[in-house]
Amino acid sequence: MNSTCLPEKFKARMERELGGEYESFISSYALPAARGVRVNTLKISSEKFREIAPFEVTPVPWCADGFYISEEKPGNFTEHAAGLYYVQEPSAMCAAPLLGDLRGKRVLDLCSAPGGKGTQLAAAMAGEGVLFLNEINFSRAKILSQNAERMGIRNAVVTVASPAQLACEYPACFDCILVDAPCSGEGMFKKEEAAISEWSEENVARCAVRQAEILDCADKLLAAGGRLVYSTCTFARDEDECQAENFLATHAGYTLLRQEKLWPHKVRGEGHFAALFEKSGGDSGDFARVPKSKPDPREKLWRDFEKDFLNVKFDNLHVSGNTLHSLPEGAPLPRLQTLRAGVRLGTFEGNRFVPDHSLAMSLKAGEAEFFELDEERAKAYLSGLTLDCGGSGWVVAAYKGYPLGWCKVSGGVAKNHYPKGLRHTTAHEFLARAAH
Repeated sequence: MNSTCLPEKFKARMERELGGEYESFISSYALPAARGVRVNTLKISSEKFREIAPFEVTPVPWCADGFYISEEKPGNFTEHAAGLYYVQEPSAMCAAPLLGDLRGKRVLDLCSAPGGKGTQLAAAMAGEGVLFLNEINFSRAKILSQNAERMGIRNAVVTVASPAQLACEYPACFDCILVDAPCSGEGMFKKEEAAISEWSEENVARCAVRQAEILDCADKLLAAGGRLVYSTCTFARDEDECQAENFLATHAGYTLLRQEKLWPHKVRGEGHFAALFEKSGGDSGDFARVPKSKPDPREKLWRDFEKDFLNVKFDNLHVSGNTLHSLPEGAPLPRLQTLRAGVRLGTFEGNRFVPDHSLAMSLKAGEAEFFELDEERAKAYLSGLTLDCGGSGWVVAAYKGYPLGWCKVSGGVAKNHYPKGLRHTTAHEFLARAAH
């Protein structure tokens, strides 16, 4: 990228602030953008991933499960469809680990889409506790929900709400909160042309006001003794250091424990800011308990399916319409708009139970019958094609021992139940490629 494309007022500000480091900073824009993936340790260890990774990986220093890559299209691999990794800019991996051990805690990612930091929090929780992933924009929340599903997260609730709505619904209920705030995106200049065209000093100021409002809500949501991480992918002091200082000045009982700023001329990454706060005072709330409802007689269809096709038991069942969920233990029954709550087990269709893709992606080897596919057949499955298969009933199509989705086997044929909206290409296109 040529630095002449950068906004002149941005360059002038950075030269004033960086002084003698400015030339190194501006020269970093001539380097290729750093690419990375973060291993989903809910499914696979980093050590195992390095053994089977479909491309070369190099460790990211500040994230134990993060790796640099040179591959330009990491989302095209079957391992990605299996949820073994999340494509994430390396600098952005620095914020979530600041919250420390999250197992068993109530955690909120307040501005979560598309899900990089939220799925990183989920991995740190290792399935223990309750994770809220919130996004105010519905279309972005749908992508967030799909990523939570692909990564096999069982204990997440995906909500579509404003920070103020959440603060009214769950005051002082969270032990840990991450605020990856909407910002002027100066660290995105290499990756997104729109970040350059939309930048202005006025937008930096507007972002700072909005960030302060979001942090006010985060304060209301955080329980006494809780921890809060505030992060951005911008370099503007008004959105970073000054925002942290103003938060401390206007919110009693907080201590700044740590503050980091990754610069693209000092590390291999596009840049990120993160500040960790601890709250000593205030209240401690709790989620409203899920009221016990009468058992739905259709749950017997689920238990029969569970007995026939699974080697793992799901509890905390909740029926919504014709859909059956397994809610996270200790989670409230969401009253805000919710796209996902725990694991969507499946739907009741007449006198049949049809398992959901969410259930398949949450399973591990041994928890169901896995129908192992080689790379060619895995790509055929992801394209929606039927496959030859022995046996009968519901099986999980798998690649390298990791689930891709459901098949229903009958008469030697595995009918494909991979969601149509996720299919990589049409069957016609796949067959045309295979012929060449």
